[in-house]
Amino acid sequence: MASTIPDPQPGTGTARETPQPQPPSGRAGRVEAHGIDHIPDHERHGRPRQLFSVWAAANVNYLSLVTGGALILMGLTLWQALAVIVTGNLFWLLTGLLSISGPTAGAPSEVITRAMYGVRGNRVNNAVVGWLISVCYFALNLAAAATAAFALVEMAGITANTGVKVAVVMVVAALTLAIGVYGHAMIMKLYLPITLALTAAFAVVAVGVFRHTDFSYVPAEPLTGTDLWAVLAAGVTLIASAPLSYTTSADFSRYLPRTAPARSVVGWTFLGGFLPGAAVCSLGALAATVVDMTDPQAGLRQLLPDWFGPLLLLALVLGTIAINALTAYSAGLALQAVGIRIRRSLSVLADGTAAVALTLYGLLASDFLDTVSNVLQLTVVLLGPALAVYATDIVLRRNRYDGPALMDETPGGPFWYTAGVNPAGALALAGGVTVSALCVNTLYTGPIARALGGVDLALPAGLVTAALLYTLLTRGKLRAPTA
Repeated sequence: MASTIPDPQPGTGTARETPQPQPPSGRAGRVEAHGIDHIPDHERHGRPRQLFSVWAAANVNYLSLVTGGALILMGLTLWQALAVIVTGNLFWLLTGLLSISGPTAGAPSEVITRAMYGVRGNRVNNAVVGWLISVCYFALNLAAAATAAFALVEMAGITANTGVKVAVVMVVAALTLAIGVYGHAMIMKLYLPITLALTAAFAVVAVGVFRHTDFSYVPAEPLTGTDLWAVLAAGVTLIASAPLSYTTSADFSRYLPRTAPARSVVGWTFLGGFLPGAAVCSLGALAATVVDMTDPQAGLRQLLPDWFGPLLLLALVLGTIAINALTAYSAGLALQAVGIRIRRSLSVLADGTAAVALTLYGLLASDFLDTVSNVLQLTVVLLGPALAVYATDIVLRRNRYDGPALMDETPGGPFWYTAGVNPAGALALAGGVTVSALCVNTLYTGPIARALGGVDLALPAGLVTAALLYTLLTRGKLRAPTA
């Protein structure tokens, strides 16, 4: 088999060679040696419960507050908004389902999806779903963190001119990329204390918000009929976009022993995303009943003691660093999986450089980030079907993946399929995206959404279509593991 290991390691000339002793790479103080290559059993470690803090740290963040507040701004009552928040965050179950493929295959999601799309088809999948969307999310999150950091700098009496803004963006990006470069072990070590620190900060926010919340809040002109259903559907899609964006959850579970209980892997991933996601989004909705959340920082400061202002801004920056480090890590693996022969650590830096350039251009030169933000509202059209194909493959294959076989990129290999493309995966994804696009109502209104009076069913339509097509097209044709 052809080696697919971008980070050269001793004793890995072929995918099935007997593992040779290697220097410990599972320490937080060492740059992770592995990239998209297979993790041998003797390097597997940890317990599923460690996944909780990984996902919790990434979901106690500024954007969750913003999306929660946005539901009230869209015209929902408080209790309608809370119901939408719970429903949208239930999609973390799918993120948890995808994560069980990591311990089985000992490979990241970017490689496991070769089973669905073929070696060449998966390169296209990683270029768009894995790399491009991740870099855009990185830029948007970095811009959000930078905005909070600018306010913190102003509090310190420093004018946030162009030079200062550039320096702030570079510092925040450097901290983020440092975690991504050191990799998996650093993430596992840092994210528990980050989770605890963010939980403490947001507990103070919760106290301030609960003291002022109008629990009987109803907008001046409550939505009814089709208008209500349209906003409810849009709200669920908005909240669900967070878990849907993590089609790479196996990246963070692949070091677990292959004997790790699947239920525990799903459960801890789900809880780590659902609990903080629902809680922080709910805080945003509760705050929006009494303050204007179009400017969340200014709105929240009205509900909190003056001394907590700088700490809130620090928490917002820290939370965004946590989520962006995961994004940068997976984007680096996606760049390798596209076929670029580069070390994982360098691929993370390349992704960060692209994201920083987008962020600086958007903050300083144009409304580019506003455009990207609007475009990302459409990412559910692609991410929903992609996640559905992945989840369906796990169910149909009963989560049986041969990690070393997935490393084989040669023609005639087990996942080469037809000219390097699996027609079933490609057609299912294309069909799901097409139907989803017909149902969307964001930057444009698709014909199905128009016929339904503006109700956006892009999320469920894309998920169901892709799953059904993949099931029909792969019936009796799935490749069984060879080991």
